Amino acid sequence: MNICVFLSAADLADRYTRPAREFAELLGKGGHTLVWGGSESGLMKVVADGVQETGGRLVGVSVEFLAATARASADEMVIAQDLAERKRLLLEKADAVVIMVGGTGTLDEATEILELKKHGKTTKPVVLLNSAGFYDGLKEQFRRMEDEGFLPVPLAELVFFAEEPVGALAYLEESVGTR
Repeated sequence: MNICVFLSAADLADRYTRPAREFAELLGKGGHTLVWGGSESGLMKVVADGVQETGGRLVGVSVEFLAATARASADEMVIAQDLAERKRLLLEKADAVVIMVGGTGTLDEATEILELKKHGKTTKPVVLLNSAGFYDGLKEQFRRMEDEGFLPVPLAELVFFAEEPVGALAYLEESVGTR
């Protein structure tokens, strides 16, 4: 399975890198392919290292203004012209999506895939990996949106919230296997 991971390229604390590394190792050992932003820095590097070291493939989609930080040892690397093209290519190449900790770029990517699902433009499973409770506030906001009628489909149909990496991968394998 090709799993797109949206995440930060920043250097982060162990409470975030440990679950990211664990997920990456599970992905690689499972024979899956990581589809990611292609960066050789921060959390993106941690995940790419974990996948590659455990036998998984790496498909990166960088962007022209970040091409200097693209991972040279990826199995495949595409350089998009801009961020919009990058998101489109990442989603095209993926069977499923995992949202890990990140900043505004990650949040932009996350809301785009959820908006596509909301409008029936994709059926790819989406997991939000809530490492160290990072997304507790967002989870609460999504529930409020659902409770107050802002979501035309149930939240559970848009995203699965996982607290641990093993639960995230199990959900994806089950979801993709039955589609």
